[in-house]
Amino acid sequence: MNTLTLSAPAKINYLLDVTGKRPDGYHTLRMIMQRVNLCDEITISLTDNPGITVSCSSKGVPNGSDNIAWKAARTLLDHARSEIGVNIEISKNIPVAAGLGGGSSDAATVLMGLNELLQLSLTDQTLMEIGCTLGADVPFFIFKHTALAEGIGEKLTRLPDMPKCWILLVNPGVHVSTAWVYRSLQLTNRGDLNRMPQLFESIEQIVSVLSNDLESVTIPAFPVIADIKSRLKNLGAIGTLMSGSGPTVFGMFKSFEAAEIARQDVSKDTDWFTVTVETLI
Repeated sequence: MNTLTLSAPAKINYLLDVTGKRPDGYHTLRMIMQRVNLCDEITISLTDNPGITVSCSSKGVPNGSDNIAWKAARTLLDHARSEIGVNIEISKNIPVAAGLGGGSSDAATVLMGLNELLQLSLTDQTLMEIGCTLGADVPFFIFKHTALAEGIGEKLTRLPDMPKCWILLVNPGVHVSTAWVYRSLQLTNRGDLNRMPQLFESIEQIVSVLSNDLESVTIPAFPVIADIKSRLKNLGAIGTLMSGSGPTVFGMFKSFEAAEIARQDVSKDTDWFTVTVETLI
C-alpha cells in the first residue's frame, strides 16, 4: 500500500477558559473539545522521488512548506530517518482560519496516515508528542475522543461519552487573527473553573457549561458574531457559542430537522458558510 485517503474532522469548543500566561508567551487553557463530522479529505501517497509536495485548491491554504500538513510530514520523516517522497492532496471542507481546527486536524491526519503507510508502529502517545511541536490542537485529533484539554491544549483527559447532538455551524467569512485575539485578551481571576459536572447526561448539561473567554475580545471587534448567536437562539438553538478564536459560531439542536430548518433560514438572506453536522463520539 502506498496511498491512503483519510478524513480529518473539525472540532468545536464547548468550553474555553484562559487560565494564565506562561513566560514563553503561550496562554494556559482549560477546554472541552468535541469533534464533529465536517471533514477535510487527505490523500497521502508515497513516491520514489524524495521530497514532500502538498496541493490544495482552496483559497487561503498554502501549498508547500508553509502548510502545516507539509510540516507534519517533514517532522515524521525526520523522526523515522526516511528519505522517501510524500505527496499530500487536501480537499478542504472545513473553512480556513475559522476556529474549527482544520489545519491542526489535517496535520494530525498526516502524522497518523504516514505512520500507517511507513509501518512505523508509533503509538498514539508518541504521535501526540510529535504533534504538539506542530500546534497545540494537533494532539487532540490524534487522541480521537471528546476531551478536557489543559496546559496549552496538550494535556488531554478523556471525558465520558456525551449525548449526541446536532450542531449548526455558521461562519460569516470575516478574518480573525488568533494571535491578535490572545494578544488582546485581558486575563481575569476567575473563580468558577470547577463548575464542570462529572457526567454530561443531557444536552442541557452541556449547554450549562458553554463559555468562551475569547468572545470578550472577538465580539466587540466583530459584532456579527453576537448577531449570529442571537439569531440562532431565536431559531431554536438551545445553546450557542463562538468556537475557538472564531469567527465560527455554533448552535446546538436536539434534532437534525431543527438544525436544518435554522440553517435554511440563515442561508436565505446571507452568503455565510452554513452546515449542519453531528457530534462524534
